[in-house]
Amino acid sequence: MTSATDGRDIREITVTRLIAAPRAVVWQAWTDPKLMAKWWGPKGFKVKVSNMDLRPGGTYHYCMQSPDGNDMWGKFVYREVVKPERLVLVNSFSDAQGNITRHPMSPSWPREMLSTFTFSEENGQTKVTVTWIPLNPTDIERKTFEEGMASMQQGWTGTMDQFAAFLAADRAAA
Repeated sequence: MTSATDGRDIREITVTRLIAAPRAVVWQAWTDPKLMAKWWGPKGFKVKVSNMDLRPGGTYHYCMQSPDGNDMWGKFVYREVVKPERLVLVNSFSDAQGNITRHPMSPSWPREMLSTFTFSEENGQTKVTVTWIPLNPTDIERKTFEEGMASMQQGWTGTMDQFAAFLAADRAAA
């Protein structure tokens, strides 16, 4: 448990994955919008728009298309960029103009998530750790988040599977 700025204990989601690639390669795939477009998001989703300004205060604004053809916009606002070790950002759903919106399928989902991504070297591979916690959630947002933790864990596992497959294919082609 930890607190996301409001002083209350909130459970966080943490997913860790060992990726068979050097940290510099992993970092580039997380910080180059063209590369992010090739792997970012849940399984079956395709990134249609991928615009990034990688600096504290900068944003990553993207649009994913779901398997049924619906567009879902999202936005990161970077708080920390420590090459090649860590990204800290606030993640939210958005509209095409970058305004924060509610989750399109879960209106009581937290509007903003504090997300930390760490990248550490381990014998030529990279350990990626993702931590998500609601940022200043209402009581209903906290409850929705905690009830959705298993689904989020599954979603992040799928995203990490896509990421690992992308890097393996990219390295095989090189």
